[in-house]
Amino acid sequence: MGKTLVVVGAGPGLGMGVARAFGRHGFQVGLIARTRERLDTLVGELTGQGVTAAAFTADIHDRDALATALTAARDTLGPIDVLEYSPSPTGPITNAAQTTVESATAQFELNVLGAVSTVSQVLPDMRARGDGAVLLTTGVSSTIPTPFLANVGLAMAGLRNWAHTLHAELKPEGIYVGTVTIATGIVPGGGEADPDAIGARYYHMYRQRDRAEQVIGDPDAFRALVARHAGGPGEAAATSDTAAGQAASLR
Repeated sequence: MGKTLVVVGAGPGLGMGVARAFGRHGFQVGLIARTRERLDTLVGELTGQGVTAAAFTADIHDRDALATALTAARDTLGPIDVLEYSPSPTGPITNAAQTTVESATAQFELNVLGAVSTVSQVLPDMRARGDGAVLLTTGVSSTIPTPFLANVGLAMAGLRNWAHTLHAELKPEGIYVGTVTIATGIVPGGGEADPDAIGARYYHMYRQRDRAEQVIGDPDAFRALVARHAGGPGEAAATSDTAAGQAASLR
Protein backbone atom coordinates (compact mmCIF):
# COMPACT_ATOMS: atom_id res chain seq x y z
CA MET A 1 0.00 0.00 0.00
CA GLY A 2 1.35 3.43 -0.95
CA LYS A 3 1.70 6.44 1.29
CA THR A 4 -1.36 8.48 2.23
CA LEU A 5 -2.06 12.21 2.19
CA VAL A 6 -5.13 13.58 3.95
CA VAL A 7 -6.32 17.10 3.13
CA VAL A 8 -8.56 18.67 5.77
CA GLY A 9 -10.67 21.49 4.36
CA ALA A 10 -10.44 20.15 0.82
CA GLY A 11 -11.73 22.26 -2.05
CA PRO A 12 -11.23 22.63 -5.81
CA GLY A 13 -8.35 25.14 -5.58
CA LEU A 14 -5.57 24.86 -3.02
CA GLY A 15 -6.69 21.52 -1.61
CA MET A 16 -6.86 19.87 -5.00
CA GLY A 17 -3.57 21.43 -6.08
CA VAL A 18 -1.93 19.73 -3.11
CA ALA A 19 -3.84 16.48 -3.73
CA ARG A 20 -2.80 16.32 -7.38
CA ALA A 21 0.83 17.09 -6.56
CA PHE A 22 1.08 14.24 -4.05
CA GLY A 23 -1.07 11.94 -6.18
CA ARG A 24 1.35 12.34 -9.08
CA HIS A 25 4.02 10.94 -6.79
CA GLY A 26 2.07 7.82 -5.90
CA PHE A 27 0.21 8.98 -2.80
CA GLN A 28 -3.30 7.87 -1.98
CA VAL A 29 -5.45 10.85 -1.08
CA GLY A 30 -8.15 11.33 1.53
CA LEU A 31 -10.28 14.48 1.31
CA ILE A 32 -12.18 15.86 4.29
CA ALA A 33 -14.73 18.68 4.02
CA ARG A 34 -18.35 19.43 4.90
CA THR A 35 -20.11 18.84 1.58
CA ARG A 36 -20.43 15.28 0.30
CA GLU A 37 -21.49 16.28 -3.22
CA ARG A 38 -18.46 18.49 -3.73
CA LEU A 39 -16.15 15.87 -2.23
CA ASP A 40 -17.50 13.20 -4.57
CA THR A 41 -16.77 15.46 -7.54
CA LEU A 42 -13.20 16.04 -6.36
CA VAL A 43 -12.63 12.33 -5.74
CA GLY A 44 -13.95 11.60 -9.24
CA GLU A 45 -11.44 14.05 -10.69
CA LEU A 46 -8.56 12.40 -8.84
CA THR A 47 -9.55 8.84 -9.70
CA GLY A 48 -9.90 9.91 -13.32
CA GLN A 49 -6.23 10.87 -13.16
CA GLY A 50 -5.26 7.48 -11.74
CA VAL A 51 -5.03 8.58 -8.09
CA THR A 52 -6.54 6.39 -5.39
CA ALA A 53 -8.81 8.74 -3.46
CA ALA A 54 -11.66 8.70 -0.97
CA ALA A 55 -13.94 11.30 0.62
CA PHE A 56 -14.89 11.73 4.27
CA THR A 57 -17.36 14.36 5.46
CA ALA A 58 -16.90 16.42 8.60
CA ASP A 59 -17.35 19.97 9.78
CA ILE A 60 -14.09 21.16 11.36
CA HIS A 61 -16.10 22.76 14.17
CA ASP A 62 -17.51 19.33 15.08
CA ARG A 63 -14.53 17.73 16.83
CA ASP A 64 -16.17 14.31 17.15
CA ALA A 65 -17.11 14.22 13.47
CA LEU A 66 -13.60 15.31 12.51
CA ALA A 67 -12.07 12.56 14.62
CA THR A 68 -14.42 10.02 13.04
CA ALA A 69 -13.51 11.19 9.54
CA LEU A 70 -9.78 10.95 10.24
CA THR A 71 -10.21 7.46 11.70
CA ALA A 72 -12.21 6.42 8.64
CA ALA A 73 -9.50 7.80 6.35
CA ARG A 74 -6.86 5.80 8.18
CA ASP A 75 -8.97 2.64 8.14
CA THR A 76 -9.69 3.02 4.42
CA LEU A 77 -6.34 4.19 3.10
CA GLY A 78 -3.86 3.09 5.73
CA PRO A 79 -1.66 5.16 8.06
CA ILE A 80 -1.72 8.90 7.40
CA ASP A 81 1.78 9.85 6.28
CA VAL A 82 1.07 13.51 5.44
CA LEU A 83 -1.62 15.77 6.85
CA GLU A 84 -2.42 19.08 5.15
CA TYR A 85 -4.72 21.55 6.93
CA SER A 86 -6.28 24.43 4.97
CA PRO A 87 -9.95 25.00 5.84
CA SER A 88 -12.06 27.25 3.65
CA PRO A 89 -12.50 30.72 5.18
CA THR A 90 -15.70 31.11 7.17
CA GLY A 91 -17.03 33.41 9.85
CA PRO A 92 -16.96 37.19 10.29
CA ILE A 93 -13.96 39.27 9.24
CA THR A 94 -13.43 42.38 11.35
CA ASN A 95 -11.27 45.48 11.48
CA ALA A 96 -8.98 45.80 14.48
CA ALA A 97 -11.20 48.23 16.41
CA GLN A 98 -14.32 46.20 15.53
CA THR A 99 -12.92 42.87 16.71
CA THR A 100 -15.03 41.33 19.43
CA VAL A 101 -14.65 38.25 21.58
CA GLU A 102 -17.16 36.54 19.29
CA SER A 103 -15.41 37.43 16.01
CA ALA A 104 -11.98 36.52 17.39
CA THR A 105 -13.32 33.24 18.76
CA ALA A 106 -14.88 32.28 15.41
CA GLN A 107 -11.53 32.56 13.62
CA PHE A 108 -9.60 30.96 16.48
CA GLU A 109 -12.00 28.00 16.46
CA LEU A 110 -11.49 27.47 12.73
CA ASN A 111 -7.81 28.15 12.25
CA VAL A 112 -6.22 27.19 15.57
CA LEU A 113 -8.48 24.82 17.48
CA GLY A 114 -9.42 22.98 14.28
CA ALA A 115 -5.75 22.46 13.53
CA VAL A 116 -4.96 21.40 17.10
CA SER A 117 -7.83 18.91 17.04
CA THR A 118 -6.79 17.53 13.66
CA VAL A 119 -3.10 17.17 14.51
CA SER A 120 -3.89 15.54 17.85
CA GLN A 121 -5.71 12.77 15.98
CA VAL A 122 -2.81 11.86 13.67
CA LEU A 123 0.22 12.67 15.78
CA PRO A 124 0.19 9.58 18.07
CA ASP A 125 0.50 7.22 15.09
CA MET A 126 3.25 9.36 13.54
CA ARG A 127 5.20 9.37 16.78
CA ALA A 128 4.81 5.62 17.15
CA ARG A 129 6.24 5.16 13.62
CA GLY A 130 8.89 7.84 14.05
CA ASP A 131 7.85 9.39 10.74
CA GLY A 132 5.22 11.65 9.24
CA ALA A 133 4.58 15.19 8.06
CA VAL A 134 2.11 17.94 8.96
CA LEU A 135 1.61 20.93 6.65
CA LEU A 136 -0.38 23.86 8.07
CA THR A 137 -1.57 26.69 5.83
CA THR A 138 -1.88 30.34 6.80
CA GLY A 139 -2.43 33.62 4.97
CA VAL A 140 -0.04 36.56 4.90
CA SER A 141 -2.01 38.36 7.62
CA SER A 142 -0.31 35.90 9.99
CA THR A 143 2.94 37.84 9.50
CA ILE A 144 1.87 41.34 8.42
CA PRO A 145 -0.45 43.30 10.77
CA THR A 146 -3.56 43.97 8.69
CA PRO A 147 -6.24 46.20 10.21
CA PHE A 148 -8.99 45.03 7.85
CA LEU A 149 -8.26 41.36 8.62
CA ALA A 150 -7.58 41.81 12.32
CA ASN A 151 -9.41 38.81 13.74
CA VAL A 152 -8.17 36.54 10.94
CA GLY A 153 -4.56 37.62 11.43
CA LEU A 154 -4.93 37.20 15.18
CA ALA A 155 -5.86 33.54 14.74
CA MET A 156 -3.47 32.79 11.90
CA ALA A 157 -0.53 34.29 13.77
CA GLY A 158 -1.34 31.84 16.55
CA LEU A 159 -1.44 28.93 14.10
CA ARG A 160 1.85 29.99 12.53
CA ASN A 161 3.50 30.26 15.95
CA TRP A 162 2.25 26.81 16.93
CA ALA A 163 3.50 25.32 13.65
CA HIS A 164 6.99 26.66 14.30
CA THR A 165 7.02 25.25 17.84
CA LEU A 166 5.82 21.87 16.58
CA HIS A 167 8.55 21.93 13.95
CA ALA A 168 11.24 22.40 16.61
CA GLU A 169 9.79 19.90 19.07
CA LEU A 170 9.00 17.04 16.70
CA LYS A 171 12.00 17.22 14.36
CA PRO A 172 14.17 15.02 16.64
CA GLU A 173 11.43 12.36 16.48
CA GLY A 174 11.54 12.20 12.68
CA ILE A 175 8.28 14.10 12.21
CA TYR A 176 8.26 17.12 9.92
CA VAL A 177 5.98 20.09 10.54
CA GLY A 178 5.92 23.03 8.15
CA THR A 179 3.73 26.06 7.62
CA VAL A 180 2.92 27.57 4.24
CA THR A 181 2.16 31.29 4.27
CA ILE A 182 0.27 32.32 1.17
CA ALA A 183 0.67 35.94 0.11
CA THR A 184 -1.20 35.73 -3.17
CA GLY A 185 -4.57 34.88 -4.59
CA ILE A 186 -5.02 31.34 -5.89
CA VAL A 187 -5.64 31.68 -9.61
CA PRO A 188 -5.77 28.77 -12.09
CA GLY A 189 -3.24 29.48 -14.80
CA GLY A 190 -1.70 32.24 -12.68
CA GLY A 191 1.91 31.07 -12.70
CA GLU A 192 3.19 30.90 -9.13
CA ALA A 193 -0.42 31.38 -7.95
CA ASP A 194 -1.77 28.39 -9.91
CA PRO A 195 -3.10 25.63 -7.60
CA ASP A 196 -0.86 23.00 -9.20
CA ALA A 197 2.20 25.24 -8.89
CA ILE A 198 1.36 25.79 -5.22
CA GLY A 199 0.75 22.07 -4.72
CA ALA A 200 4.17 21.33 -6.17
CA ARG A 201 5.70 23.69 -3.60
CA TYR A 202 3.98 21.77 -0.81
CA TYR A 203 5.34 18.48 -2.13
CA HIS A 204 8.86 19.89 -2.48
CA MET A 205 8.67 21.23 1.06
CA TYR A 206 7.58 17.81 2.33
CA ARG A 207 10.43 16.09 0.47
CA GLN A 208 13.16 18.53 1.49
CA ARG A 209 12.09 18.96 5.14
CA ASP A 210 14.71 21.69 5.51
CA ARG A 211 12.59 24.67 6.59
CA ALA A 212 9.81 25.46 9.00
CA GLU A 213 8.09 27.88 6.66
CA GLN A 214 7.49 28.44 2.96
CA VAL A 215 6.16 31.77 1.68
CA ILE A 216 4.26 31.84 -1.61
CA GLY A 217 3.68 35.21 -3.24
CA ASP A 218 4.97 38.69 -2.51
CA PRO A 219 4.61 39.88 1.10
CA ASP A 220 6.00 43.30 0.18
CA ALA A 221 3.20 43.82 -2.33
CA PHE A 222 0.68 42.90 0.34
CA ARG A 223 2.36 45.23 2.82
CA ALA A 224 2.00 48.06 0.31
CA LEU A 225 -1.66 47.19 -0.20
CA VAL A 226 -2.23 47.29 3.57
CA ALA A 227 -0.71 50.75 3.68
CA ARG A 228 -3.18 51.92 1.03
CA HIS A 229 -6.26 50.32 2.63
CA ALA A 230 -5.55 50.51 6.35
CA GLY A 231 -8.77 52.36 7.04
CA GLY A 232 -11.29 49.71 6.04
CA PRO A 233 -11.96 46.37 4.39
CA GLY A 234 -12.90 47.49 0.87
CA GLU A 235 -11.42 45.72 -2.11
CA ALA A 236 -8.30 44.68 -0.23
CA ALA A 237 -10.10 42.37 2.16
CA ALA A 238 -11.84 40.65 -0.71
CA THR A 239 -8.81 40.15 -2.90
CA SER A 240 -5.61 40.01 -0.93
CA ASP A 241 -5.52 37.33 1.76
CA THR A 242 -6.21 33.68 1.02
CA ALA A 243 -7.52 33.02 4.50
CA ALA A 244 -9.82 36.01 4.53
CA GLY A 245 -11.95 35.10 1.57
CA GLN A 246 -9.84 35.52 -1.53
CA ALA A 247 -9.71 31.78 -2.13
CA ALA A 248 -12.94 30.79 -0.44
CA SER A 249 -14.38 29.48 -3.68
CA LEU A 250 -11.14 27.84 -4.78
CA ARG A 251 -10.05 25.69 -1.89
